[in-house]
Amino acid sequence: MVVRGNCFCICDSGTCNWWFFMGNCRSGNPTDNIIVNHDFYKGLYSWHPNCCNGFIVSANSGNRVGLSPKSGGNYAVIKNRTEHWQGLEQDITSKISPGSTYSVSACVGVSGPLSGSTDVMATLKLLNHGSGASYMFIGKTSVSKGKWEMVEVVIRCPSSSKSEKSTSIGCSAVGDEVIINPQFENGLSNWSGRGCQVVLHDSMADGKILPETGKFFASASERTQNWNGIQQEITGRVQRKLAYNVTAVVRIFGNNVTTATIQATLWVHTPDRGEQYIGIGKVQATDKDWGQLQGKFLLNGSPSRVIIYLEGPPPGTDILVNALSVKHAEKIPPLPPPIIENPDYGVNIVTNSQLSDGTDGWFPLGNCNLSAASGSPKILPPMARDSLGVHEPLSGRYILVKNRTQTWMGPAQMITDKLKLFLTYQVSAWVRIGSGASGPQNVNVALGVDNQWVNGGQAEIKDRRWHEIGGSFRIEKQPLKVMVYVQGPAAGVDLMVAGLQIFPVDRVARFKHLARQTDKTRKRDIILQFSGSESSSLFGTSVTVMQTQNSFPIGSCINRTNIENEDFVDFFVKNFNWAVFGNELKWYWTEPQRGNFKYKDADDMLALCQNNKIETRGHCIFWEVQSTVQQWIQALNKNDLMKAVQNRLTGLLTRYKGKFRHYDVNNEMLHGSFYQDRLGKDIRTYMFKTANQLDPSATLFVNDYHVEDGTDTRSYPEKYIEQILDLQQQGAPVGGIGIQGHIDNPVGPIVCSALDKLGVVGLPIWFTELDVSSLNEHIRGEDLEVMLREAFAHPAVEGVMLWGFWELFMSRDNAHLVDAEGEINEAGKRFLALKHEWLSHAHGRIDIQGQFEFRGFHGTYVVEVETESNKVSRTFVVDKGDSPLVVSIDL
Repeated sequence: MVVRGNCFCICDSGTCNWWFFMGNCRSGNPTDNIIVNHDFYKGLYSWHPNCCNGFIVSANSGNRVGLSPKSGGNYAVIKNRTEHWQGLEQDITSKISPGSTYSVSACVGVSGPLSGSTDVMATLKLLNHGSGASYMFIGKTSVSKGKWEMVEVVIRCPSSSKSEKSTSIGCSAVGDEVIINPQFENGLSNWSGRGCQVVLHDSMADGKILPETGKFFASASERTQNWNGIQQEITGRVQRKLAYNVTAVVRIFGNNVTTATIQATLWVHTPDRGEQYIGIGKVQATDKDWGQLQGKFLLNGSPSRVIIYLEGPPPGTDILVNALSVKHAEKIPPLPPPIIENPDYGVNIVTNSQLSDGTDGWFPLGNCNLSAASGSPKILPPMARDSLGVHEPLSGRYILVKNRTQTWMGPAQMITDKLKLFLTYQVSAWVRIGSGASGPQNVNVALGVDNQWVNGGQAEIKDRRWHEIGGSFRIEKQPLKVMVYVQGPAAGVDLMVAGLQIFPVDRVARFKHLARQTDKTRKRDIILQFSGSESSSLFGTSVTVMQTQNSFPIGSCINRTNIENEDFVDFFVKNFNWAVFGNELKWYWTEPQRGNFKYKDADDMLALCQNNKIETRGHCIFWEVQSTVQQWIQALNKNDLMKAVQNRLTGLLTRYKGKFRHYDVNNEMLHGSFYQDRLGKDIRTYMFKTANQLDPSATLFVNDYHVEDGTDTRSYPEKYIEQILDLQQQGAPVGGIGIQGHIDNPVGPIVCSALDKLGVVGLPIWFTELDVSSLNEHIRGEDLEVMLREAFAHPAVEGVMLWGFWELFMSRDNAHLVDAEGEINEAGKRFLALKHEWLSHAHGRIDIQGQFEFRGFHGTYVVEVETESNKVSRTFVVDKGDSPLVVSIDL
């Protein structure tokens, strides 16, 4: 962070008038006060009332306001305050030094319509290059009318750290704990029950429960609701756009409950949006030992009240708390890029895969029998062939597994010593099942990584043919043991496995192939034909062509709270041209209770997008998975449910007619069937038809997950195609195919294989919710690059939506591109580098025919021509097309 300006500010938590007698900010030298005109003997010189009014009452004035200061000197009166943050400030940018510690003190009082006391706070306002203003609370005091009180605190500014782009100077309060009385040293002071009783203990259960740290712990007892718990108000002690870490030492007690989830939650109230609940973190607590709950939060807006509390266990079960801490989250240096020596790309790590030595190297998992047989395919499965290229044929031998009495029984092999951390491995095999199966059978290549199941790929088998299994995995922590095994069909059904291969993939080599494909799919030859009064003398004139925007849609999910953060909005509008709302258009959000409609959040977000010329997708009209359906809808009878569905369609699509380019009509129909079960199969077609009648301009999508990664037998491409064709046959106007793209360890040929199959349907394909996850930002960036390059190179893909990009506001951990306080991480840098790569630029001279030719991506361009007399600039657009585009430029 480059600190451009620091302001020392005094304000209070109410809107009364207040008085400021003296301000001091001193370094190690007690006489070195860096506050200019600290005693107001020069009036308000060097001071600035922030959005309010101020005047000085002098020591000699007979017109003093309120009580006199202790020493009889001058003091400032700050009036006409309408917000709690308004107060008196002074710029101290040039006066602070990295590595120095400062003591801050101020004598303050209050007047006006005040009953009781109010908090007066000292705050640092930091103006940062590229990320706007942030605010750091550094101290406060409680003040009553008629009294002067002191605000006193010590702050430390760490030594500057230099990087290529910036020098960082950040200040923090010494002992910057947000929670007052975090370990109950002062009893239950500042703590209260949220709908229950709070009791202080030094022990419980006849001395069997003792505090893990300190002398005391608290219990939230007499709980009658899951949300009952212990709470503390932290209004004014947390600042917007700063990330805070939360840790708590907790356990449960009573009601014969041995384990339960305890969650830390933030209750936030804002004047314009009412109350919000922000989940911070959770832990599975027990009645045996203390456990640690950890989480992190950030406030985008400026709430009027903030309360943190613990909740979760069933009613009647006590929540025990030994400590709860909230502190500004420290920056954690990113992990370095992994160094992988001798990756051996394309080399199979499975021993005796071709069964040239019978079943040596293999063992049966369970009491099944293994033998080698002949008659399997000799060609590589297609996805492996796309990765490996020219490769020797398979042997035609396979493992026959008989006498299987459990679904998990099958051939297995230990591969612990052959794996390398951080490499992405592709899994490939031919599988087949014997007779005796009743219905489709799921066959799975699995890995046991220290007894944890890892999915290496799945296939659903309905016949006696050989089927391809393709999947991928990556291991990022050193395991003690890794076993690969093949499992799946029902007990009593024979299993056959041929040509099992596990090999690391060379992603860079794949990228070279994709670059060639991208050139064919996303670029076009352009001929600029120049004309005008000086056209005869244009030969040899310098031409510069710069692409300002690629027309390929790359968008992101946003949430209502995000748009209160200026830094988030700035990154969003600069780097995305489409948006989708995370929750705010879903039925459970717009009508949480029957007849109680809530469209304001979606309206606000839509207005932001329209003001910045960002297109929007409507997600989603319905959601077929029952757990996402409101209870009031689930409780309706068939007739009332049908009326509710009709009202939902009419209300939503009439209100937003023509405003959303796409709609996901009935989300995740491969994974849920609530509406179909309750209203019949025709309801899905009805939803599509009615949506199309109400808003013919919108393209209507199906949308589902795990279609592209080979890990889910409910949603593989062939099954998705079957569903789409069935809907179309019934008259449903399906206009697009949504692939969500919540993917791990992506392998290009596997993703591309799914796209190729779906592309045959002839509908546009969009990745609608793309995210990747890895603790290592470099690996995360590589995974994201794999997905974006595959999508951008494939002719059937017409857009990509990321499912967020900002830390703490994504559905998956370790998936963000920008950290909570606005710093772009390595994955984000990779994303921006790709965006830059996909802009075309050209420079040269006009030829004898008055033309300039180049090849460029589809999108918007600016051409600059520098003639002898002037410099001319024109804008033009390159659309899709196979033939060269001739653009006439009149100078």
